[in-house]
This record gives sequence, structure tokens and C-alpha cells, in this order.
Amino acid sequence: MREPRAASSLGRLTKRPDFVAAASGRRFHTERMTVQARLREGSGLGLRFGLTVTKRVGHATERNRIKRRLRAAIPQAGRDYAAIDADVVVIGRREILSAEFGVLIDDLRRALRAVTRPKNAPSAERTSSPPPSNGERRGQSHA
Repeated sequence: MREPRAASSLGRLTKRPDFVAAASGRRFHTERMTVQARLREGSGLGLRFGLTVTKRVGHATERNRIKRRLRAAIPQAGRDYAAIDADVVVIGRREILSAEFGVLIDDLRRALRAVTRPKNAPSAERTSSPPPSNGERRGQSHA
């Protein structure tokens, strides 16, 4: 069994099953990236990251530049979330190449806040409305 990781270091995802498992969790989308995460119960490994950039994004040099920018931004963005046991996959898009570095860090922080929230915590972004009266469906009006 693995030893628990120090709360200040971030781990890496290297095996495909970990990437696939993260895809089954929560998602957060921006124009520059998609972030997927799955919370793990009591593994003690802390926050682990994986990066994916598909071939549709561009040539190998462009994909590598995107991954380098993300690798540089992840430690700064993930510092506050390092103690949370979660596997996070960041899917990079071409817009990362032209984005300012501060914007990438902000995007990652917003994404981590959303995808590492416990399942029973209410969403601050969503407001629940009461169920429709007299049997009508939401979003439909019959005049």
C-alpha cells in the first residue's frame, strides 16, 4: 500500500483507468479547457492531475506547448486544494496558447472549486425553483 502524500505536493495520473474514472465524475467547461474530476474516499494520496490534449488541437509542438503551460499553472492553482483526495483530468484546447497565464490559473481555480465540491454540498451557482404547479412541465407554456 502507498504511503500518504504530503499535503503540499500534487500527484500525477499516469494510468488509463484513472483517466477513465475521472471522466465519470464532475465536469467544468471553459473556452480554454474542460476539467473532469472524481473524488476518492480516504486514499490519502491528495490531489492528482492528468493532462490530455487531443490531436485535433494541432501538431505535436502545439500540443506540447499547451501541456507545458498547464503543468506550470497547475501547482499555483491547486495549492489550496492539495489536501483533497481527487483525481483531476484537464483537457486542453487551442485557446490556451493565446490566453494570459493569469487567466489559466483563474480558470483552473474555478474548475477545482466546482469539481472537488463534496457531493452533498449544495451548488451556489444553481438556484432551485419550486416544482411547477398544476402538472405543467418546466420551460413549456401552453396558452
